[in-house]
Amino acid sequence: MTDWQKSLDNSITSAEELAKRFGIDPVPLVVVTKRYPLRITPHYLSLIREPGDPIWRQCVPDPLEIADDEQLPDPLDEGRLSPVPGVIHRYPDRAVLVVSNTCAVYCRFCMRKRTVGCHADGNSPFSLDAAVDYLKRTPAIHDVILSGGDPLLLADGRLEEILDRLRTIPHLDIIRIGSRVPVTLPERITPDLCHMLKRFHPVYLNTHFNHPLEVTPESAAACALLADSGIPLGNQTVLLKGVNDEPGVMRDLMRLLLAIRVRPYYIHQMDLVRGTAHFRTPISAGLAVMDSLRGHISGLATPYYVIDLPGGKGKVPLLPDYVSRRGDLILARNYLGEVVEYKDLPD
Repeated sequence: MTDWQKSLDNSITSAEELAKRFGIDPVPLVVVTKRYPLRITPHYLSLIREPGDPIWRQCVPDPLEIADDEQLPDPLDEGRLSPVPGVIHRYPDRAVLVVSNTCAVYCRFCMRKRTVGCHADGNSPFSLDAAVDYLKRTPAIHDVILSGGDPLLLADGRLEEILDRLRTIPHLDIIRIGSRVPVTLPERITPDLCHMLKRFHPVYLNTHFNHPLEVTPESAAACALLADSGIPLGNQTVLLKGVNDEPGVMRDLMRLLLAIRVRPYYIHQMDLVRGTAHFRTPISAGLAVMDSLRGHISGLATPYYVIDLPGGKGKVPLLPDYVSRRGDLILARNYLGEVVEYKDLPD
């Protein structure tokens, strides 16, 4: 068993264990974990300073998850956009390959909260043969994103098998990997893993830092290993109430990311996923964050602020040319030129 697998085995996975550690009542947590799983790695647990802090909010179950029954389990309509199990094909030239249903830490705001953690073996219920066949017979696809769950929780051999198969597809130019393990399980990023990934260039990796406290010596070292292997690193942050919705917090995070060679890519408005409503902010909060970045921080550290529109309509940047307001409705123009209504929260 590798060091990172030992760390994963030592994660907190029960409400009782977590409650005992922090001296809190386990009963409200148990109710939540019966529906949505719990896992916190030793590394990520060590970042919690006190109950309710920004790290706590991201990983500790909250009864508000159960109280939210108005939002949809799959607001981005990924099920409809899945031509074969494990493949999500929304944009013409790229597709998502969901290769794992397990994460090192189960984030309470997860966009795939309906499925992540549902399979004990950690593997996504998809056929690699069927997925590769679909990609081969769809020549418009030039870019595949390995997603999950977390692809880097797969063993090196399984990940190498998937990448080998993808590289047999002539029209597939770019492989991207979406992974939060540099933040939550940095010991997973090993020299052996990076040596293997180098074989499949061009490979890009987007990770997911949400708060300055997550930028640690360990996560910086993990990112350095990847960057030194020629893997360009990007970051997708989710705007989370009580975590990073203060402009100064986000500004500090963007600066720290550049310092560890991670390029800020997106700040996401919270998706309308059931069980996550308590993390949602009004769009004005995100626009205030963007105003605090422009002119006060390097352009390299200024990401796009985007909404992933419900119904699988695609991402739209929140800029004056793309949005207008009618009462409490935001009218957003997507990549197809469609104008879609999006209901905002009051300030």
